[in-house]
Amino acid sequence: MTEDSRPSNGTVAIVEDDPGIRDLLQILLTREGFEVLAFAGSAGLEKAGLLERLDCLILDLMLPGEDGLEICQRLRARLPRLPILIVTAKDDPIDRIIGLEIGADDYLAKPFNKRELLARLRSVIRRTRDLTAAASAETGDNFRFDGWLLRLGARDLLNPAGESVTLTTSEFDLLHALVLHPRRVLSRELLIDWTRGRSAMPVDRVIDVQMSRLRRKLADDPREPAIIRTIRGDGYLFAPAVVRC
Repeated sequence: MTEDSRPSNGTVAIVEDDPGIRDLLQILLTREGFEVLAFAGSAGLEKAGLLERLDCLILDLMLPGEDGLEICQRLRARLPRLPILIVTAKDDPIDRIIGLEIGADDYLAKPFNKRELLARLRSVIRRTRDLTAAASAETGDNFRFDGWLLRLGARDLLNPAGESVTLTTSEFDLLHALVLHPRRVLSRELLIDWTRGRSAMPVDRVIDVQMSRLRRKLADDPREPAIIRTIRGDGYLFAPAVVRC
């Protein structure tokens, strides 16, 4: 099979203003079987019809003009389930937390090992495809808890009033893991492994940040959460009874 005729592992866009890094990433991902689109900024990225067909966006934070955080926030509002992997030379925990708060699925600091980049990229894409496969399956598994309804087939969450609540891919993945194991203490390490794969760092704050976002969407009081309880030193516990239907 020739290189041109090999099936693609997915379509990935890179937004990176450093031409050397941008070219290296494009060469690396192309060799790994991805269709790669590379841009110095967000202008070319947002051409009509391009974003909707992406399997993942690799986004640098330190861009001239509009920075990566602003781009991430705007794209997340428009496309809640677009997988976004932030890559940046700024290894500041505050920037990392802000990036996750506004909806990035993962975060990788430069300089990074190419194997780690590939592992995280594949993990993000795999989780998204798993959810897409669940949406197209005919089983239609639903989970009810405290008046809420999580529907795997439709890939959505309905509040007690029957209104749809938008979840990112990572938030949906995390809630799915919780409803599968109600009233059981789940460690951060276990949740990271289930939702992000073994490429994640054990001390990663991603789960904590995404749990905070998920609580807000569930209207769970962060001061005294009743749905997702924090068990200090151990992890999290999903408190409601869950009925699978």
